[in-house]
Amino acid sequence: MRIAVVMPRGSLMDRGRTNSMETVAVTLNAGSRFRDDVWIICDAGAADPARLDLLTIPAGLGKAARTKAVATRLRDLAPDIVEYHQQLGPAAELARKVRGPMHVLYRHTRIKPPGNPIERFRYRKRLETFDHLLFVSEAACDEFRADYPKFKGAISAVCNPIDVEAWRGDAERREKLILFSGRAMADKGLDAFCEALAAVLGRHPDWRGALMLGDWEKHAAWATPHVAALTARFGDRVEVHRSAPLAEVMAATRRAAIAVTPSRVAEALGLTALEAQAAGAALISSGRGGLREASGDHALYVDPPEAPGLIEAMERLIGDEALRLTLARGGQAHVAATHTPAVRTVQLDDLRQRLDDDRRGRSGLPGRSAA
Repeated sequence: MRIAVVMPRGSLMDRGRTNSMETVAVTLNAGSRFRDDVWIICDAGAADPARLDLLTIPAGLGKAARTKAVATRLRDLAPDIVEYHQQLGPAAELARKVRGPMHVLYRHTRIKPPGNPIERFRYRKRLETFDHLLFVSEAACDEFRADYPKFKGAISAVCNPIDVEAWRGDAERREKLILFSGRAMADKGLDAFCEALAAVLGRHPDWRGALMLGDWEKHAAWATPHVAALTARFGDRVEVHRSAPLAEVMAATRRAAIAVTPSRVAEALGLTALEAQAAGAALISSGRGGLREASGDHALYVDPPEAPGLIEAMERLIGDEALRLTLARGGQAHVAATHTPAVRTVQLDDLRQRLDDDRRGRSGLPGRSAA
């Protein structure tokens, strides 16, 4: 079976600086039983490509030129299945241009519900170009069904995998460190975290904070006042890492006794929560969207994820070491049993096999072995 994985415009797949979506694509396909026939298409320009066999498109192309270049690549490859990560509009245009394969939209975030009849018509036409919609949690599937109740196409979920061993830290040997890791924006609850952290650090001089702030350049104007207030008051008791490479994020996450994921939005899954648990931190989470599905019973949930609730949860974990260790150990074991690449790759490959069997059945072609 020949599979093409199309990453969105701007994706370089640069090892050490991969975003969560790129990490998922690399991780799932590294262990696929079809890996010898999987091609990942992305933009050129990575200093250290995440895979040696990436198929690249010249970086900096406009939307139309990039679509044309990717379509040419796809026709040359003649894949059985094309998986488009994330971007609905460009993916739908490619699916219309490239006839023959099964087209799968692999969605990592919510597909915005239509705001008016024109948007509803446009979104419906785009969605109809795909043979299957794939989301990263059952919660995301349920959200899509609620947003698009008349959609009759096939949808399913494969939760994001995480390489637990790459993230694993000792759950019992942690620094008195409270961690936020995520994009530096209001949707991720950074302001609420900063307010809560200030209150807690003021009461506990032996504890510190760490902020791993992604997409800093995009959100610096909004985020700077919140971060600056912390550093002005607490100095080097608060570490601030802006758009840090993955290795730095992993190192900080392995040190933190407590990690906080205070997302205000319904996360499709919440890979940062899984990363924290894999690393051995006790997790405080808003539980919104797929976050509760991701972490199960192994987190303290705070909803609404605003400062008063976050302060209470932080204080509870600071004051109860036994609970902190129970959540850390349980979360790490849960992620290792549930979200490993081996488990999720089999789910994705089984779906690919079903889609290819369906395609071959429609075309009158003989079936293919799943081996």
